[in-house]
Order: sequence, then C-alpha cells, then structure tokens
Amino acid sequence: MMAPAATALGLHLRVLVENATSSAAQVVVDAPVGAASDEAAITRLVDGADALTFEHEHVPNALLDRLEGAGVAVHPDAAALVHAQDKIVMRTRLTALGIPVPAWAVLPSAAELTTFLADHEGVAVVKTSRGGYDGKGVRVVRGADDVADWFAAAAAGTGTPLLAEEKVPFTRELAVLVARRPSGEMRTWPVVESVQRDGVCAEVVAPAPDLHEATRAEAVEVATRIADGLGVTGVLAVELFEVADAAGGAPRVLVNELAMRPHNSGHWTIDGAVTSQFEQHLRAVLDLPLGETSARSRWTVMANVLGSTLADPTEALADVARLDPAAKVHLYGKEVRAGRKLGHVNVSGDDLDDVRGRAVAAAALLQGDASA
Repeated sequence: MMAPAATALGLHLRVLVENATSSAAQVVVDAPVGAASDEAAITRLVDGADALTFEHEHVPNALLDRLEGAGVAVHPDAAALVHAQDKIVMRTRLTALGIPVPAWAVLPSAAELTTFLADHEGVAVVKTSRGGYDGKGVRVVRGADDVADWFAAAAAGTGTPLLAEEKVPFTRELAVLVARRPSGEMRTWPVVESVQRDGVCAEVVAPAPDLHEATRAEAVEVATRIADGLGVTGVLAVELFEVADAAGGAPRVLVNELAMRPHNSGHWTIDGAVTSQFEQHLRAVLDLPLGETSARSRWTVMANVLGSTLADPTEALADVARLDPAAKVHLYGKEVRAGRKLGHVNVSGDDLDDVRGRAVAAAALLQGDASA
C-alpha cells in the first residue's frame, strides 16, 4: 500500500519479501526474497538506499544497531523500535514518561501472577512480552494454571517473558496515528474508534463518534508525547482504551499497544484523509515536510475483509461495484485463510449509519456473504 504513494512522489522502493508471491512482491518490482533476520539479505537490501524502514517489528535489534553503525539511516531506529517489539520495555518506558497505562507487573514466576490477581479482583490479562499481535499472545486469566504452558516455555527458553495487566473496564477502543520526522515535526490524524472482534480489528470509524473534546485532546497529547519521548521516526499508531472518569468528568485514555509503522487503524486515510499514512510515512523517513492530515469527508468507515468463503475475493468485485459504486476496495493479494485480513473497504459520506452500513455490506460480499 506504500507503492502508489512512492510512485506519485517519484521514489524507488526496494522491499525484502518472504516469498516471491507475497503481497508486496505483487506490486513492487524490486523485491528480493529473504528473511527479516537475514543479515546478508538486509545488507544487500540497503545498498544504495537513502533509508531503511519497516512494515512489521520483527527485525533483530542487534542487526539494526550494526546497520546504523555502518551509516545506514534506519527509521525508526533500533532504540525506538524496541518499544514496539517488547511489551515489558514499552510499559517500563511509558511509565517513566508519565504516560497513562493500565496497572501492570512483570511475571518472573506464577507467584507474581497470583499476587497480581489478588490485587485486581481475581482477573488479569497476561501477555507474552514479544511476538503477539491480533489477539495472539494474550489471555484473560483467573489463575496461574491458565498460562502454565507459557511459564514453562519461558523457563525453558523457548518462550518469552510474561507480563500481567489489569483487565481494563473500557467503554471502547480508540487509536491515534502520529507521524514524526527526524527534525521533530509531527502531525496527527483525527482520533478514530476501532471495533475489535475476537481480538482482530473489524472496523475503524473516523473520526471517533461522540468523542468528548477533552478526551480527544488527551489522546492526541499522549500520542505526541510518546512519539517525541521515544524518538520515533515515521508513523506511530497508539492504541488506547477509553475509560470512564471516576469523578464523572470527561472519559480518560490508557495506552494499550504501540505500532511503529503504518497500521490497520489508519487504512481509512488512503481514501479519507488529505495525506494517507503511507505517503506520510515516506515523507517522514526521508525528512520531508509532512502533509496535511485533515479528513476529506465528515465520516469515513473502514471495514476489514476477514477471511472469505470465496476462493478469491476478487470474484465479488462486480457485486460490490453494483451495490456501491462509491465503495473503495483494497485487496492485498493474500491466500485465503479463515479470519485472515485479506483486504479492507473504505466508504465516506455525511451520514455515519449509512456510511458504516455500506462499508460493512461491501466487506461482507468480499467475504462471500451473498446476502449482504
């Protein structure tokens, strides 16, 4: 999804892909095959490049440190990226910065989890510190036995350290995208609401409806403080819990997760914002002045295509076009698997109920629901 923006700006992309049929390889001509942990492959990748950036966090920090030492412009750099790779590092740093986060604790053993549960009404969210995403590596627990296998794997060195977090009684989930370039300039897009199903983002509504101005301002302030405090370059997604204020004031926010890259919560910007997150990321990592981030329409709703009963979601393109000529379809060229993010649909307009219904209906057709 970065390719169209790069083409428009006259930039050449070279992307390291896991195989020759991956989504990126289908649209980027210069796409050598290799693993993100392969130092030789990445060394060849950056030869002659102005900057190295990422679309996921699973690149070894030691390798990035060596590249930086050799003069490669790595954005975000290893010192920043580790906060998106390791949840314990992230929670520790955000707490030190005074950023509002759920109560949390490192779990060296089951005893610490038992203590944490006793202090938090007998329930907690336990996470693996590395590798989890889209609901993976996350369990709601009521006893240490619920994650006995994770403790065993951590002890054996085949798993990652664990942390516990309070189970936050949130009213909804919000997200803020902020872009920052090396010179320090930052821009944010409108705060959005994300709707999760089974731990996976199903819909994003931009802007978040009925958002209190004080809550919006706090969300933006938290996101920009994080971007600045961690020295992020590029797009940073800050996923937030909106929680009721105990004193009856405006709802507050707590930081849930971070992603240092263009993010699913910002895919609406391709069609719904003056500057998409993908163009902005390119501007940021090249230290170009950042683009305008205001919304093009009163509402934009993104609906993810999560799995499909069709062999290929493109079979439904004609049906989507007949149903809604204004719906913007973005398919990723991925092999169909149950629950997999295969694409998304963006719909914009002035009536939220109408826009949301149309986006969901179009996505349902691509998922093989002929009744949509």
